[in-house]
Amino acid sequence: MSTVGILMLVHNALERAEDVARHWTASGCPVVVHVDRNVDGATFRKFRQSLASDPLIRFCKRHRCEWGTWGIVAASQSASALMLREFSEVRHVYLSSGSCLPLRPVQELVDYLAERPRTDFIESATTADVPWTVGGLDFERFTLRFPFSWKKHRRLFDRYVDLQRRLGVKRQIPAGLVPHMGSQWWCLTRQTLSAILEDPERPTYDRYFRKVWIPDESYYQTLARQYSTNIESRSLTLSKFDFQGKPHIFYDDHLQLLRRSDCFVARKIWSRADRLYQAFLTDSDGAMKKTEPNPGKIDRIFAKAVERRTRGRPGLYMQSRFPWHWASNSVTSNPYSVFQGFSELFEDFELWLARVSGARVHGHLFAPERAELADGSHMINGGLTDSARMRDYNCDSFLTNLIWNTRGERQCFQYGPRDSQDIRYTLARDPNAQISVISGAWAVPLFRSNQNFTELRREAARLQQVEASQLNALRAQETKARVRIWTMAEFIEAPMEPLQTILDELGPLTPRHLSEAPTMVNLTGFGQFLQNLKNQGMHPYLMGDFPVEHQGPVSMSKPPRKPYLVRK
Repeated sequence: MSTVGILMLVHNALERAEDVARHWTASGCPVVVHVDRNVDGATFRKFRQSLASDPLIRFCKRHRCEWGTWGIVAASQSASALMLREFSEVRHVYLSSGSCLPLRPVQELVDYLAERPRTDFIESATTADVPWTVGGLDFERFTLRFPFSWKKHRRLFDRYVDLQRRLGVKRQIPAGLVPHMGSQWWCLTRQTLSAILEDPERPTYDRYFRKVWIPDESYYQTLARQYSTNIESRSLTLSKFDFQGKPHIFYDDHLQLLRRSDCFVARKIWSRADRLYQAFLTDSDGAMKKTEPNPGKIDRIFAKAVERRTRGRPGLYMQSRFPWHWASNSVTSNPYSVFQGFSELFEDFELWLARVSGARVHGHLFAPERAELADGSHMINGGLTDSARMRDYNCDSFLTNLIWNTRGERQCFQYGPRDSQDIRYTLARDPNAQISVISGAWAVPLFRSNQNFTELRREAARLQQVEASQLNALRAQETKARVRIWTMAEFIEAPMEPLQTILDELGPLTPRHLSEAPTMVNLTGFGQFLQNLKNQGMHPYLMGDFPVEHQGPVSMSKPPRKPYLVRK
């Protein structure tokens, strides 16, 4: 009766490897164990003695194994040779590790392979076809030499690679070989595996692959193409990797996930995942249903995990993954609105907006004196205070914490050129931001103040320069916020329509038709004030074409010119 031979490469958690080995042999599958030479002699002897009573378990010659080096291939060669020599009834040889765990009854794997007696299951693709190489070396791993360990001697590894590149060194690939790559966890037929091990050219191939980087992912994958008559380029072992190329580790809470994969074997299993080992090694009734292995069923979950790890959730940061400049993910977690120039142009604008919209409306959150929280509060959800010093320590975090801790409630706040400008680029790149700007409205408080004109002109020039820079940031190609910009002259011609447009975007709580407008400040003499600034050598251009004899709003219904819509 044909059966399946299991090769186990073990280097730690030997007690778990013992349980898995006995599970294989209990179903009649012989096991050849390779124990890394890095394991001390006493531990190895104890482990070997614990399995000495099982007639289906053998131990092969030990090799020193290290990631990315030839030792792993040498270990699998020794184990394979012993398997083929000791167990003539074996038809397929399945390579696994000590951290692999059978997910389905072993007999299902035996039956599955018996129905495909000439099929080799080994992931094997050319370097041009694989998307998973991480580290910048794909075809170069076959044309350069790698005598140094990447983990232990990283500096020597990198310098030797750079030296070979500068000298134009290229190794000769043995004639007839086309390099292929894939998962190291394969299942080969006896015919294919014996042909690889007994090939007269094996010394040449071994000598070449000894200096290939990560040869365990290319040695069998390349040579199987020489001898196999039927390759299915996939692994029967569920093995997932993160964005850095490191394997995912499965824990107890992955039990249902592993069952949904329908795979025969999974790695890497945490050695202390007692629930997994108990469920899959002892509970045959709870094993997965008999069906075709399909790890793609859970690929979506792993893809989401990679995205969550690399990009995080919108508006949630951690010290090990703080968003980089112009990151594609949202800066904040929920939509919010920013108003610039409105509180200067309208009396009690915050109170009016809160009343008609139902949103929480703050004053100038980034004012130099303090954060003007809604209703004059000194503290808000999340322990955020109105302290300007604490806010300015990290303006981005202040904003993101504010939006996150008040989720479910629309936040609105005022902004302007007098405020801290450290936040302006963050606002511009945040797709959750809805920014409405009346340019030049900063001049209204100056007009209504009682300062000397020389001081007013100096301050007006400063504020105009700041706002011009800010508007350039809002109009930049990289801007992701939804931005509407009116000049002050455009807006006051008929303010109702732009106010209605803004309120419609705040959400369903706003009225369908705006019945009341906020009270506009008295602008009598404002045009002459701007003309006086011009006469003193300062050109106030951000207000638009504001008439000298303006007497207030012309009409509450006349549509203004369309605003400058930067980005939706």
